[in-house]
Amino acid sequence: MPNAIISDASCLVLLQKINALDILRQVYGEITTTPTVAAEVRFSLPDWVQIRQAISEAEISKLALLVDPGEASAIALAMETSDATVILDDLKARKLAIKLGLDVTGTVGVILRAKDSGVIAEIRPLMFAIRKTNFRLSKEVENEALRLAGEVGS
Repeated sequence: MPNAIISDASCLVLLQKINALDILRQVYGEITTTPTVAAEVRFSLPDWVQIRQAISEAEISKLALLVDPGEASAIALAMETSDATVILDDLKARKLAIKLGLDVTGTVGVILRAKDSGVIAEIRPLMFAIRKTNFRLSKEVENEALRLAGEVGS
């Protein structure tokens, strides 16, 4: 498991919306995010979410020209943190982080890891709950997640 899990706002907000935020704690223990992301989520983060600012304001500013401020701050912090995984759902931000050599996952990846580690029995109810939100999740991604979870046809 990575040394640090750094989350952007989308994962935190989405899991909060579907009453599954604690999955992050159960899977990873402590999560780190940035002050920018903490302000974006607009709810009080639990005490197992640590807030840390990236050191390089110049790097954040450079990244913010390419992705939104929360994503830029999370990517910059991941760049400064050894053995980090950054949780990003936005495709443009994910591609940028991968190009920078970072380990990336998304909310669906977190949910799949939760099933793999026995935190949840199945992902289907969470995928159904996500569909009821304004989160953009393609049918292809949802079907692939169900396939990877061994829940196709169940």
